[in-house]
Amino acid sequence: MKRAVPASILKPLAACAALATLAFATPALAQEKTLRIAMTAADIPRTLGQPDQGFEGNRFTGIPIYDSLTQWDLSKADAPSVLIPALASSWAVDAKDKTKWVFKLRPGVKFHDGSAFNADAVIWNVQKVLDKDAPQFDPSQVGVTASRMPTLRTARKIDDMTVELTTSEPDAFLPINLTNLFMASPAQWQKKFDAAAGATPADKSKAAWTAFAADPAGSGPFKVTRFVARERLELAANKTYWDARRVPKIDKVVMLPMPEANARTAALLGGQVDWIEAPAPDAMPQITQRGFKIYSNAQPHVWPWQLSFAEGSPWLDKRVRQAANLCIDRGGMKQLLGGMMAEPKGTVPPGHPWWGNPKFDIKYDVKAAQALMTQAGYSAAKPIKVKVQISASGSGQMQPLPMNEFAQQSLKQCFFDVEFDVIEWNTLFTNWRKGVKDPSANGANATNVSFAAMDPFFAMVRFVSTKTFPPVSNNWGYYGNAEVDKLVADARTSFDDKARDGALARLHAHIVDDAPFVWIAHDVGPRAMSAKVKNVVQPKSWFIDIATMTME
Repeated sequence: MKRAVPASILKPLAACAALATLAFATPALAQEKTLRIAMTAADIPRTLGQPDQGFEGNRFTGIPIYDSLTQWDLSKADAPSVLIPALASSWAVDAKDKTKWVFKLRPGVKFHDGSAFNADAVIWNVQKVLDKDAPQFDPSQVGVTASRMPTLRTARKIDDMTVELTTSEPDAFLPINLTNLFMASPAQWQKKFDAAAGATPADKSKAAWTAFAADPAGSGPFKVTRFVARERLELAANKTYWDARRVPKIDKVVMLPMPEANARTAALLGGQVDWIEAPAPDAMPQITQRGFKIYSNAQPHVWPWQLSFAEGSPWLDKRVRQAANLCIDRGGMKQLLGGMMAEPKGTVPPGHPWWGNPKFDIKYDVKAAQALMTQAGYSAAKPIKVKVQISASGSGQMQPLPMNEFAQQSLKQCFFDVEFDVIEWNTLFTNWRKGVKDPSANGANATNVSFAAMDPFFAMVRFVSTKTFPPVSNNWGYYGNAEVDKLVADARTSFDDKARDGALARLHAHIVDDAPFVWIAHDVGPRAMSAKVKNVVQPKSWFIDIATMTME
């Protein structure tokens, strides 16, 4: 079933190409290797250390500019991305007190401003998002950080190259969560603070962070050289980067926000950029015919509707939730996307260590869905009304408007009357942390925010634990009960890998059977690139490493 993308959503390629030609500067001098990227975001993700714009921010202004204590191995396309040392060379939980972790730091690392990375820098960066009394505390960075590492509480210096991190409870997930805490230079921020105007220390701090964002210093493989909000970000290679394997061979990277799929595609075909995220599905044959390469890979990235369990929600009846999961024609949607999606059976696929063999089988079965809806008291004459808050573009949202419209039509045959509240991606992402009970939900009883599922907290815990209700983390719909909390605790306190996987498998099976989501698609991360871009590894991850790429 081929479904054309409406003209109201994606503008004609030729017109977009003409506009794109006017929007871009002349390519860099021939001798300079420059990689130009069109992102799906409508704005440049924040550059001050903790990016916004979801994980597209981590991918483009987090990982290239900054480092974290731990990071993902993005060097393989044929194996899962696993956790590896980064600014921490090793770590261990205290045998007697599993709320304490000791991290040994990597010696000899310098920030872009030349200052040294050490234990004091780690403590400073923990305080920037957790200690309200610290001069560098920045409320604007808390939401995108604390919700991703909710148990971290304090950092203590043992010596210059050793820190102790303390959690609020035993938490085996902490080393994974720390991939989201990027290390900014305290010395560079202090220079901005000393020069900042402001009536109070808080005013000066806010001004200092604004100045830092325009002239940041991380320790990553690329340095910021130019930043123009909503227009472009330019990076230069950090030739003294501490990891010899990731010292960039590309001299310059230019990142451009371009939320419309057809505009991105036109820019690629017109030679204005070398790499686009999420190309327009209908244009993929033309892209490959013109000699461009399309990269994709199975990845832990879920495209769902997350459902409300607040009082009065139409999703409180499990029969309705399961019916919606049975009524989505995922095969038809996959055809709409030119094959660039995987059909989910849950948050993780069968065969995954966390699968757990749930009893409920997510598939396309209209008759079974209609029977469940009839049992729940609904019919064609008496449909159930649901409202979903969605975005028009952004990050891992894939092609959100045509995909949601397709789901809307699919669900109609099972007595669902679906309404959409379409808002800007970063606003949707912010609303995700506020929860369904917040006015920002605008009456919606479901939200469509895609999410990465490469670690237990991100994949499951933050959506089902009663400890992660807003604003702590992303349990937008206030789902949870004592049984789920027990399953979460079993997993979180299992420091043995096999025992932890077993606990997570039980948790995943319970989640699929209870269906707090409508699992619609798994992303495969399609991106199209010029053949001039070499050494591209598309890992089984939401992230990708620019540092190891080359340009002809």
